[in-house]
Amino acid sequence: MNKRIHAYYSGSVQGVGFRYSVQRAAESLKLTGWVKNLKSGGVELVSEGKDAVLNEFLRKLEAMFSSYIRDEKLEWQDATGEFDNFDIRF
Repeated sequence: MNKRIHAYYSGSVQGVGFRYSVQRAAESLKLTGWVKNLKSGGVELVSEGKDAVLNEFLRKLEAMFSSYIRDEKLEWQDATGEFDNFDIRF
């Protein structure tokens, strides 16, 4: 069963390749959704896929950016199936 994560990251997450790394990781795991910078200096992320794959995705992000992320707000939701790929939004 597919799930959705909706996450907000704060810390030093802009200007460090965060969005591009998130996109590459998501695409390598065949996840869909989007990531974007926020005016607050944080990053917002929505992704859909299988529960286990989303957990792997979150582990990858933690491994890549643990020294940049100060805070993470994460909400698990039911997937909507609305995305065809994983995009960077501006």
